[in-house]
Amino acid sequence: MFRIKKLDIFIAKQFGLLFIGTFFICQFVLMMQFLWKYVDELIGKGLSVDVLAEFFWHMGLMLVPQAMPLAILLSSLITFGNLGESSELTAIKAAGISLMQAFRSLIAISVAICVLSIYFQNSIGPEANRKLALMLISMKQKSPELEIPEGVFYDGIPNSNLYVSKKNMDTGKLYGIMIYRMTGSYEDQAIILADSGMLQSTAEKKHLLLTLWSGEWFENMQSQELAGSASVPYRRESFVQKHIVLDFDTDFNVSDGSSVSNDARGKSFTQIVHDMDSLKQVYDSIGNNYYAADRLTFYRLASVTKNDSLRALQLATTSAYNVDTAYAHLTSQQKRTAISYALNRVGSRKSDLEFKSLITSDGDRLIRQHEIEWVAKITLALSCLIFFFIGAPLGAIIRKGGLGLPVLISVLVFILYYILDNSGYRMARSGMWTIWFGKSLAPAVLVPMAVFFTYKATNDSVVFNADLYADIFRRFFGLRIKRPIYRKEVVINDPHYADDLAQLQQMNNEIVEYSHTHRLKRAPSWVKVFFKYEPDNVMERIVPQLEQIIEDLSNSRDRTIINHLSMYPVMSERAHTRPFERKWLNIMAAVVVPLGFVLYMRMWRYRLRLQRDLKVVQTENKIIMGRINAILNR
Repeated sequence: MFRIKKLDIFIAKQFGLLFIGTFFICQFVLMMQFLWKYVDELIGKGLSVDVLAEFFWHMGLMLVPQAMPLAILLSSLITFGNLGESSELTAIKAAGISLMQAFRSLIAISVAICVLSIYFQNSIGPEANRKLALMLISMKQKSPELEIPEGVFYDGIPNSNLYVSKKNMDTGKLYGIMIYRMTGSYEDQAIILADSGMLQSTAEKKHLLLTLWSGEWFENMQSQELAGSASVPYRRESFVQKHIVLDFDTDFNVSDGSSVSNDARGKSFTQIVHDMDSLKQVYDSIGNNYYAADRLTFYRLASVTKNDSLRALQLATTSAYNVDTAYAHLTSQQKRTAISYALNRVGSRKSDLEFKSLITSDGDRLIRQHEIEWVAKITLALSCLIFFFIGAPLGAIIRKGGLGLPVLISVLVFILYYILDNSGYRMARSGMWTIWFGKSLAPAVLVPMAVFFTYKATNDSVVFNADLYADIFRRFFGLRIKRPIYRKEVVINDPHYADDLAQLQQMNNEIVEYSHTHRLKRAPSWVKVFFKYEPDNVMERIVPQLEQIIEDLSNSRDRTIINHLSMYPVMSERAHTRPFERKWLNIMAAVVVPLGFVLYMRMWRYRLRLQRDLKVVQTENKIIMGRINAILNR
């Protein structure tokens, strides 16, 4: 029966306090990143405090589900890092409590946060996202003089299209101005050209004052003045300075929701499913109409007379019929007519298909966006649980608390998640990947990481032990460390000089015989290295014996012996015999030709190094043997 224990309450309290703090930190970071993206829509617009407060409120609500996974990752990592650093985790394991039992309270909390994230994204988040999108649209419409881009037409002012070639951000002056004034009909349109100008809001915030310098005004005459006239007269006016008042309410007014009705981020699960069904039904009907129209237009079987049928049958049975020959018999005028007709038909068909593809591709894009958003709500909630099983085991492994290494690891993991998720989203949105594959890319990478770290943490594996990786690197490249032997201040047991002397003499004799029989300078046999392993019993006996003698002589008070003990090389008894301990790994290495060749040359290098090491051992043995004889003969 599941019972809440004091340990569960203790770990839950530690995690809860850290989660609250890290959540607000993550929320603040995400809000600043979002704010930096839309800072141009906020600065210089004269927005009131209540509008800015509403903007930040909706922005914060929208970013809550994104801050939850990162907060869980960071807080769980710090929690178990603190427990490991203060040896509390060691005490928990010593009491017979496994790591998974220590996780269980936080697993329950993480599952509750997942459920809360789904509820938030289904109920609160969509409304906040929709209102935030409406506020952004309204902000863009306020103070349009700051929104006018360079080099393109701007249609944010009613009944006008404004083109500006250059804009001075410091003075607000516009250069190379072209304005198309559009009212009720073609006859009432006007074109205004000016060298420079300035657009400002009036004091009552209901109009825009456009001041132009050095320009011309082209305007068609009024339609009532055109009665009985086939041509359209116009009026041309040159001016040095001109003031134009445009109707435009520059007060902040929230736009209606029709402009974001197709935004899937502002919809709940039920609305997404309902709107997807509606979109599929609409665009399926459009596709069926296109298909029916094409059948009637291009694939319809035309009615033919009996004579036409007989003629077609006769042409079908004639093997010598050739289109090029029939075309060659036409006159020049008929050829031009045929080519022109064919080109017109192909161009018309191409334009028709391009127009239809725009409509159908827009429908596919909307449907994909709804499907992506539905899947994204699930994956974002599940990422809370995934990040817990990454952060908690990592904290138990690295055993470091605080905001140092845990923050660095959390940032790296979140960057990896963000890159994978964003890449999958973009590929799924463009239709290059299927939606389930694009949105499951990040979980598919992070879940194996979570399983690996949890397995290593429960088995007390040293994943982040730098000494372990340094030792593997050193062994792979054959690097060795110097033997550190120092004279001891206090010696409890004196060395057994007589036994060590006899063993060193015997070792020198064995080394001489070994060097004569093995001939280490020769290249090793490929078959023996990879397929027929033969243990080197001599070296497997000499190397441990030498280490035992060095350990015994390290208790000596003689400085000469201590100094020469440090000169002994650190040798491996098996490195020169085979690349790997397991036989199947050696066979696989031999099959992979480049790898096998590299390992073979490495084995030869180890044999040459062993020969040099044996010569050094012989030399040092003779020096130490002479010193031992001097000690024994005193």
